Amino acid sequence: MASSPTAPAAPAHLKPLVEPAADLTRDEVERYSRHLIIPEIGSLGQRRLKNAKVLVIGAGGLGSPALLYLAAAGVGTLGIIDDDAVDLSNLQRQVIHGVADVGRSKIESARDSITALNPLVDVQLHNVRLDATNAVEIFSGYDLILDGADNFATRYLVNDAAALTGKPYVWGSIFRFDGQVSVFWEQYGPTYRDLYPEAPPAGSVPSCGEGGVFGMLCAAVGSLMVTEAVKLITGVGRSLLGRVALFDALGGSWREIRVLRDPAAERVTALADYEAFCGIAPAKQPDAGHSVTAAQLATMLAARQAGLRNFDLVDVRESGEHEIVSINGARLIPQGRILAGEAWAELPRDRDIVFHCKAGTRSAAVLAAVQDAGYERVSHLEGGILAWIRDVELGKPVY
Repeated sequence: MASSPTAPAAPAHLKPLVEPAADLTRDEVERYSRHLIIPEIGSLGQRRLKNAKVLVIGAGGLGSPALLYLAAAGVGTLGIIDDDAVDLSNLQRQVIHGVADVGRSKIESARDSITALNPLVDVQLHNVRLDATNAVEIFSGYDLILDGADNFATRYLVNDAAALTGKPYVWGSIFRFDGQVSVFWEQYGPTYRDLYPEAPPAGSVPSCGEGGVFGMLCAAVGSLMVTEAVKLITGVGRSLLGRVALFDALGGSWREIRVLRDPAAERVTALADYEAFCGIAPAKQPDAGHSVTAAQLATMLAARQAGLRNFDLVDVRESGEHEIVSINGARLIPQGRILAGEAWAELPRDRDIVFHCKAGTRSAAVLAAVQDAGYERVSHLEGGILAWIRDVELGKPVY
């Protein structure tokens, strides 16, 4: 919602979120001494941190620095929710994991790194995908949520589950060179739905896995998320509630925008179907007549090279992905341009077209869209370029 001079603003100061623990041990006093000598934190603030229970959604780009700094700060209980495994491509930015963790569960890898840094922290693992069936129950066990999710459906789910449980949460978002951080708390100020009342059209915004992310950006945004968390827990400083901090890593600049609660917005009373809300409900699966395997595509390309077939192979990934690895003879037209209707003139109706992406999901969505637009001579590559690398060109890089 746009700012207005007459709209009520979020409170400048909030009371401490967590009651203090009874005391600090001698080891804790030594470990956290640099906090203890800050007047605004002191023993009271550190005891609040010791008593705090914080849930971090995702042990990835933002979760990695957030978890490490929360643990170093002395947050007593850290929950981690993630159902993914560590991949080699994660190590460019997900600093909580190492080479030895590739293939391991992210939450187990993160737990081991936290324990190595601060064994005083109690780590709770949630090896599940956050959804409408478990979010409220999981959130209920924590004082504060840090949302490092990388998709819109989960962000709206987090917002609504936090509203239902009365929890504040710190939100962070990254893409390429840009980062955003804010605090949302329905009880006291605006929520994510006030910032983004409508989800962007499905496929119009590439994910970090599709569009890339500047690795160091994760540290800047993740550390600011922890700063906001510590401020909420201890009650010090001015919260980002009602403001969004925007970081431009290329320009080396921070700025902020004000966010106000929409007085006409309905309060959250139940969770919903967030994939449907974001326009990403499961698409119909292409039938066998509109799918080709990697081996079949290799035969088709050989026939085209020999002048025996005429068809277009269209790569619907992003340009950066195409530069990393591509199939010889493929033409790049990113999914977003097709779904937005910008590339129809580049897709001939009078010959066959085969679409491909990384793993088959985006190409299936494009296939459904062009079929709805009346294209008949279209198909897509099952399993995407990953299947091509596995079955045809084994030496090409996987990303």
